[in-house]
Order: sequence, then C-alpha cells, then structure tokens
Amino acid sequence: MTEPAATALQGDPPPKTPGSTPATSPVGAPVSVSGNPLRDPRDRRLPRVPEPCALVVFGVTGDLARKKLLPGIYDLANRGLLPPDFVLLGFARRDWGDGEFEDLARKSAQEYARTAWNEEVWKRLAGNIKFVPGSFDDNEAFDTLCETLDELRASHGIKGNAAFYLSIPPSMFPVVLEQMERTGMASNKQSGGWRRVVVEKPFGHDLESALELNRLVDKVFTPQDVFRIDHYLGKETVQNIMALRFANQLFEPVWNSNYVDSVQFTMAEDGGIGGRAAFYDATGAARDVLQNHLLQLLALTAMEEPVEFSPEAIRTEKIKVLRAISLPDNLAEYAIRGQYDQGWLAGERSVGYRAEKDIKPDSKTETYVAVRLGIETRRWAGVPFYIRTGKRLPRRVTEIGVLFKKAPHLPFSRTDTEELGHNQLVIRVQPDEGVTLKFGSKVPGTAMEVRDVAMDFLYGEAFTEASPEAYERLILDVLIGDATLFPRNDEVEASWRVIDPLEDFWAGQEPYLYRAGEWGPKEADEMLARDGRVWRRP
Repeated sequence: MTEPAATALQGDPPPKTPGSTPATSPVGAPVSVSGNPLRDPRDRRLPRVPEPCALVVFGVTGDLARKKLLPGIYDLANRGLLPPDFVLLGFARRDWGDGEFEDLARKSAQEYARTAWNEEVWKRLAGNIKFVPGSFDDNEAFDTLCETLDELRASHGIKGNAAFYLSIPPSMFPVVLEQMERTGMASNKQSGGWRRVVVEKPFGHDLESALELNRLVDKVFTPQDVFRIDHYLGKETVQNIMALRFANQLFEPVWNSNYVDSVQFTMAEDGGIGGRAAFYDATGAARDVLQNHLLQLLALTAMEEPVEFSPEAIRTEKIKVLRAISLPDNLAEYAIRGQYDQGWLAGERSVGYRAEKDIKPDSKTETYVAVRLGIETRRWAGVPFYIRTGKRLPRRVTEIGVLFKKAPHLPFSRTDTEELGHNQLVIRVQPDEGVTLKFGSKVPGTAMEVRDVAMDFLYGEAFTEASPEAYERLILDVLIGDATLFPRNDEVEASWRVIDPLEDFWAGQEPYLYRAGEWGPKEADEMLARDGRVWRRP
C-alpha cells in the first residue's frame, strides 16, 4: 500500500491556486518551520499521526459530511496527518458502490477543502474509500458493515481501530446504536483495537432528553470512547484562550472580580435560517448555540487553571464553572429573547422570520437571546457575564470582551479623559481571528487628552499560515483519542440546567421584534442600561 504524500509544511497549507501542487515529504518526517518567524527553527516536533484506523460516517451524503467532514479528511491527508492505511467508510441509503461514493468525496474535497488540490494525494486516499449502502433499520446492511470492518483488519492492518461518526438527526441515534450493539461492532473485545463514537450537537433538547441520550450512548460505548463534538471548540482562537490566560503572567493576576468589571460574549450572524427551517423553528437560538457554543466559551474564559494540560484536568475545571452559573432573579429584565422582522441588511431587503419559507406565521421561536449570568465563585463573585446571540444582525462576528474596571483615581481633569472608556481585552473567535487590547493613551498635541487606542494581534498576519478548520482538528483528535476539546456528559447536563429554566420562563411568550440589520431588540440594550453599561460594538 502506497502511503499518502504530506505537504512540506505540516499545518501550513499552500495557497489555493489553480494547478498548484504542494511539495511532499514522507509521513512522519520532521516538521519544517521555514517561513514562520514565530517558530524556532530548531523545533523538530513531529506531527500527530494516528495509528492505522477506519472512520465510518453514517449519513455521509448529508450537508455536514459533504461540506465539513469529507473536505476535512482530504485536508488531513494533504498535510500528511493520516496513516497510510487510513480507511474512509461511508454508510447511507443510496444504491451506490465504492465508485459513486468516491465521486461524491472528490467533488466535496475540491469544492470545500482549504488546502490546494493534489491529485497524487487524492489517488492514495481514494484507494481506501469504501461504501456500504443501507438504511438504519436494515439488519443485513449493518451485518455487511461489520464484516467489512473485520476484513480491514487483514487487508489494511487497522487492528480493529474504528471511529463511528453519527452525522445523522438525533432521532436516528437509538436505532443506529442498537444496530451497533446487536452486531458487536461497537466493542473492541474481539478486535483488540479501539472503537469510538462521535456525536454531533444538539445533545438533546432539554435536560431529560440529554440524560436519555447519554444513557443510550453509554450503554453501547464506554464513556471515554464517546466524543461529543462542539465544533466551536476546534477553532484556533478558542483554544488560544487557555494559552492567553495561563502562559502569560500579564493577564492571569487581573483575571478576577478585583479588576474585571464585566465580560461580554457576542455571537452574531448576518444570515438567516437558510434551509434549516424545520430544525430551527423547533429549536431556537438558546438551544441552538447558547446551550453549547456560548456556555463552553464562558467555561473556558472563567475556569481556574488546570493542574495539567490534560483532557480530564481541563474538563474538570470547566464543569466547576458550569455548575457555578447563576441565573438573574428577575428573568423578565435580564433574559431577553427576540425575533427578527423585515428590514435592510447589506443594502438588501430582508424578510422577517415569520415570512421565511416553511416557518409558521405565528411562530414564537426566538432568533435572538441576551441574558445576564453570574458565576458564584470567589474569583467571579459580583461580575456580570452578558451573553447575546442572534441572526440577521449587522455583521457576522463572535468575540469575547473582558472589560476591566476603571482606575480608582485619575490625576487628570474630567475633560482630559471624557473619551476614555474601560480597558478591554477582546478575543475574536471569527471571522478575523485574533486579540485586541484596548487602553488609554495621550493624544499627540500640547494639551493633555487621553482616549482609547487599540493594539491588534491577527493570527493570519503573525503566524503567516492558515489555521486548520475546526472539523479538521477535531476529526484528528478523535482518531488519536485526545478528548481535550470534547464536552463530557456532565458538562452537557450542567448546561441544560442553565437553559431549561430560561425555556420554562419564555414558554408561550411573544419574543421582542427587531429589524433585520439591527443589533437586536431595544430591550437587550435596556438590560445593560439598568446596570449602567452598554454593549460593545464589534
């Protein structure tokens, strides 16, 4: 079996230009660091490459697989981060053979992969692409899948190593898990290798359903072999929160209630619901992104320093934060939900949510949520954490803003500092990944005038390389067995204990309306005004 080529710069893909072909080197060769001024040229750490294994993708013809998973697998192969005998095995209800699935995978990789196209890499990857047709209730199809995995032990030397990606609706989880339990393919007792399962969000729709889902998964797989994907945790900037806090003496000493005035989380989308009407109208903004993405960002921002950089140590500190979250006493004033109405966005007329295709004209589903949370720990007592998320907002941006208290005494006159605001540390998760530090500086001139200035760090400029796509990183972590970036079942349950009371309070209420192109309903601004604060303008 010929092994796939790797790019010369592991993790540093060449620009995507027509006809370009990246230089190649053997899998496992020392990492080249040329061209990156922030890397030590003596750095010879080897890339993380999993042992021979198979990745089985259920629902491989869906949007997630086509736009994220298949391109991510190609990118990993193109960077030399997959073993030579890696096998991609698709399962879906299509009357296909290996060739038709290979065509789908090729088109997906060419359209959505972030690295340049390399025909040699593709040929080597395509030689290990297989497909098993069948429906989820088809016993014969699952028997064939189990036999195919057994055959790969001899033909590809994978030793029974297999990860199962459930890229399917949550309603299909029970039947697929039952089939895996029936065939024994979830067990590694006979194979001698490892078996892992990847579960996509949403992890239930409330605490009760999350507990049931966890029970189903844990019945078939051992807890350490369950990987719950929250793709936000795979973003480079999210991972940098820990590096920023714990690798720098500059920030950690002031990362507490003695110095921090408030923390703001914004996840804004300029788009609407797209083709997700059925899912979104039954879910809403709180269940879609607040329960997972935003509470995970909050946990990473507020957690204590782990005793070591290991999956269990990090997850242990995150769960402490999630369990310490407190809701406001007055939910009517500090838990705001909205729904976008018609308006103008980027110079174009935008319809209201209730006028979207397949949305009920009297729908009460929220497309915007703003809420004030507290964290009842010694570090954060009294510090408000403001979270907002919404669709059809002016621009797409996700950021964390840490606003520090103003200096207790200023030796300047009031007019000298009237334009001076809070010192701020802003972590931008997307789209322009980086960090901004906002502080006061004297304006050039003969008078003493102090106003805010900003220092920016941008990933793309500083490291001269593109960050891996989130799914690319997370797929690799699954195959290696690194669970650092995957929420544990108790984290999921703790998050629902925050969301369920909000959903109960909102049940049956009309959401506040806001025009498409605005930063949400005015009630969200009034929420901060009650506390003498305003939202950051991203």
